[in-house]
Amino acid sequence: MGEFGLDTVTLPNGRTVTLEVLRHPGAAAVVPLHDDGSVTLIRQHRHAAGGMIWEIPAGKLEPGELPEPCARRELEEEAGLRAGEVRHLTSIFTTPGFTDEVIHLYVAEGLVPVPARPEDDEVIELHRFAPAQVRAMIHAGEVRDAKTLVALLMVLGP
Repeated sequence: MGEFGLDTVTLPNGRTVTLEVLRHPGAAAVVPLHDDGSVTLIRQHRHAAGGMIWEIPAGKLEPGELPEPCARRELEEEAGLRAGEVRHLTSIFTTPGFTDEVIHLYVAEGLVPVPARPEDDEVIELHRFAPAQVRAMIHAGEVRDAKTLVALLMVLGP
């Protein structure tokens, strides 16, 4: 997963403190945007979140892997979709209070179906939604995953 450590740092105000930090290799996530404007979301079991949550396909960078190939790999593994084009949206810190994890967000277009290959610890359902449905889910608080919210709002607007 990552490496946990204690760092002794001098803050901008001159105080020296010890902070807990989880070092993370980074991740990539991708919005699967279909030709008709609809998006595929995954409903995935997340133990730490207490059950099933709505997300876009995402995963940790493998050693030496660049973010775009990771996004393409996760799109195929989790959603069973191959992208003709993948475009970088932005890169975000997930929880900068305790980890250095950065997630690189993408949008994928020109999608074609391929066999999904979820990992052994992944329980995933696939659902395709019109943009208005996704916006309604966001505003109703049904989508709570931060990377998913940022990426969807960048692609679909508020």
